Amino acid sequence: MSLLLTEEQKDLISMIKEFGQNEILPVAAEYDRNGEMPIELYKKAFDMGLHMIDIPEEYGGGGLDAVTAVILQEELSKFDAGFGVGVFSSGLAVKPVLIAGTDEQKKYFADAICEGKFSAFALTEPDAGSDVAATKTKAEKDGDKYIINGRKCFITSGGIADIYVVFASTDRTKGVKGLTAFIVDRNTSGISVGKEEDKMGIRLSNTADVVFEDVRVPAKNMLGKEGDGFKIAMMTLDMSRPSCAAAAVGLSQAALDYSVEYAKQRKTFGKPIAMKQAIQFKLAEMKMQIETARIYTRHAASMIDAKVPYSSEAAIAKCYAGDVAVKVTQEAVQIFGGYGYSREYPVEKLYRDAKIFQIFEGTNEVQKIVIAGNLLR
Repeated sequence: MSLLLTEEQKDLISMIKEFGQNEILPVAAEYDRNGEMPIELYKKAFDMGLHMIDIPEEYGGGGLDAVTAVILQEELSKFDAGFGVGVFSSGLAVKPVLIAGTDEQKKYFADAICEGKFSAFALTEPDAGSDVAATKTKAEKDGDKYIINGRKCFITSGGIADIYVVFASTDRTKGVKGLTAFIVDRNTSGISVGKEEDKMGIRLSNTADVVFEDVRVPAKNMLGKEGDGFKIAMMTLDMSRPSCAAAAVGLSQAALDYSVEYAKQRKTFGKPIAMKQAIQFKLAEMKMQIETARIYTRHAASMIDAKVPYSSEAAIAKCYAGDVAVKVTQEAVQIFGGYGYSREYPVEKLYRDAKIFQIFEGTNEVQKIVIAGNLLR
């Protein structure tokens, strides 16, 4: 479907499509089986500038608008959603810096990403996922530094990141109002990588625990002021949810494409299964759901570009697209029948990859809380 794409957007899509077909598809299944992160493939994507598309031009990035960014995120995720998550994880990490950082902080962080370094957004903890108020990582002021102690988990690119945005409590008595954000360099003494997750899906991305033991961070690395962390984190997640939705749309589209191709080729009782109304209805419903998710995702992104409130729209896009991804990939497996359950065919992987889009960056239950909260206000 063409949603009135500009010539620049069409050219960028063509570039990613060529990269995906020539570089990602030939190796994705193997890396998925082994649970390995294809570093050389990431370097190629970084050479194309895909990791810095939403960094403003003034800081050396691509400076793309939010709509174009989600279009590209969708396209890349058609080839492998885990790889797309890993490439664009730098966008999630840089957002809090762009939201609350000084010019010096923005330049410092953007320079690191533009040089090809990995970055990570470190918020989640073993006892603090949806309940951010339960954050146990603490940051204590000591002269012109803060000493950070704690453990983060399920951090995308956490095991390979060169630079982090870390959320820690500077005052546990204040709950979320005591949360503060810091830029933390990986080379700082006291940082180590804990368990690396052996995940169900998106296995071409790295997900790991990150441990902070007496990590001394300059006070100048604090984003905003003490207590701003929760606000910064929520604004970041609002801004990133259309990106997450776009990835879900991309893998859903891949599932539909495979299903249409298979339905035309697979014959039962002497006819392609595409001739059967039961299969046609499945394909039609998949198409309807994907197009709705795609259009609403780009609508949410357009509101970011328009600089109007978009919290509810971003949550709707993420929630709906995540649900669609699970439904569509499930139907793809059903259309493939027994072959859909086999690793020799691509749809079982898409099914595994899809589930995370109902969970990370705020579960879909949390998205409904956000939506309801905005509605009732």
